[in-house]
Amino acid sequence: MKLHNLQPAEGSTQKRRRIGRGCGSGLGGTSTRGNKGAKARSGYKKKIGFEGGQMPLQRRVPKFGFKNINRVEYKAINLDVLQALADAKNLSKIGVNDLVEAGFISNKQLVKILGNGKLTSKLDVEANAFSKNADEAIKALGGNTTKL
Repeated sequence: MKLHNLQPAEGSTQKRRRIGRGCGSGLGGTSTRGNKGAKARSGYKKKIGFEGGQMPLQRRVPKFGFKNINRVEYKAINLDVLQALADAKNLSKIGVNDLVEAGFISNKQLVKILGNGKLTSKLDVEANAFSKNADEAIKALGGNTTKL
């Protein structure tokens, strides 16, 4: 085998189609683009959402709802969860760091204490927000609530 003997494998190469070079070529006339319409013209580019002139879906379907950009999202923690955590770790003061270590929240989440469940021991609780019921239940047992 020598360099002048080398050639591509059978069927691996094809001749380039020369479109629009007269009727004798078989690819003249409409140049394989069919008859008329936007796709037959030069400079055609498919517009996103275009449905051939029919009213497109994104304009047929009405808009609804809105997203409040000032919304503050809290992770809800109930009193029974605080009581279970206090019992498990013998805590009298529960802060955000304790909840992060226990795996109830992540570092960046804000915490709101809600009033579900029973609280049986006096606790000093530190959180970003408290519901009215939770605040009253903690203070009823002589505990303190501290907002961050």
